[in-house]
Amino acid sequence: MDPMLINPLPLNASNDTGSCPIEPQHVSINILLCLVFFLGFLLNSFSLWIFYCRTPSWHSGTTLQFHLALSDAIVTPVTPMMAVYFAMGSDWRFGRVLCQLKIALLSSHFYGSTIFLTLISIHRFIVVVHFNKSSCIKQKDFVRKLCTGVWIVLLVQAVIYAFILPPSKEGRNNQCLSIHQKDLKEVYFIINFILFIFGFVLPFTVSAVCYGQLASMLTSRLNISTAKGLKVKMKSQRMIGVCLMIFGLCFLPLNLLRTVGVTITKYYPQKCQLLLQVETAYYASWILAGVNSCLDPLLYCFGSGNFKVAFQSLRICQKERQNRNDSETSMNQ
Repeated sequence: MDPMLINPLPLNASNDTGSCPIEPQHVSINILLCLVFFLGFLLNSFSLWIFYCRTPSWHSGTTLQFHLALSDAIVTPVTPMMAVYFAMGSDWRFGRVLCQLKIALLSSHFYGSTIFLTLISIHRFIVVVHFNKSSCIKQKDFVRKLCTGVWIVLLVQAVIYAFILPPSKEGRNNQCLSIHQKDLKEVYFIINFILFIFGFVLPFTVSAVCYGQLASMLTSRLNISTAKGLKVKMKSQRMIGVCLMIFGLCFLPLNLLRTVGVTITKYYPQKCQLLLQVETAYYASWILAGVNSCLDPLLYCFGSGNFKVAFQSLRICQKERQNRNDSETSMNQ
């Protein structure tokens, strides 16, 4: 962090109000956050367009991937507000309603992504390991109803969090979803562990078990001497790698740093310099969490034959159009 943006404090220093001062975050966090989420929006908008307009027949896996792309795209309206928030020195200028909208969309985005990633992991495990058995998760109608249920749960939790975490005035700054909100210290501590367990640990554990069993099956039971067997193995290995990388790179730092931050705020509120460092690292982890939106389209390429065919047909059409334009240009010359 730029030393010009920080007033160095002793480890146990605090301001006159007994709480740590609010320091502006470095401009690089602001820029990278906007770039990552904007790139994720473009990639997922393109993915949604391919699913909706270029994929004629959907199966259960396609439905799950579509809803994952949707959960990634909904965070986009929040990004400009977060950028202005950081640029104004962590001062929320948009009022209570937009603060609640920010909380609702962020919670739906992050935890919608983990839920749908977990469902994709379960689906891949069932399809490959139990390919000869019937299962409800292979049925498109059931998966459609399941996704509707997930969105209802996400909407309920988003509304609850939006109303129990209102913005507040802390010193000269208006704070929205910040560990500097003294009156919400206990609430943040409780909510954090609910989200950490049910929003990260449980989904990651289920995904890891599914992919562990899938990897074991690929090495011991799958016949890779055939072209079909080799194709299934390559596709599954890539999905394992991308999914676990998303959990480890994108969601683990966010959840760990938030847990450390709320713990320091609750039990060590006078350690301002330590809290400032953790807060900066936490906001930086949002950038990694945003990378999730950029990596998820890789899952669609590896996990959906329809998506890959639609993408390839789009490239072929573009190439043919370019060839026609070149031919017309040469004829005119």
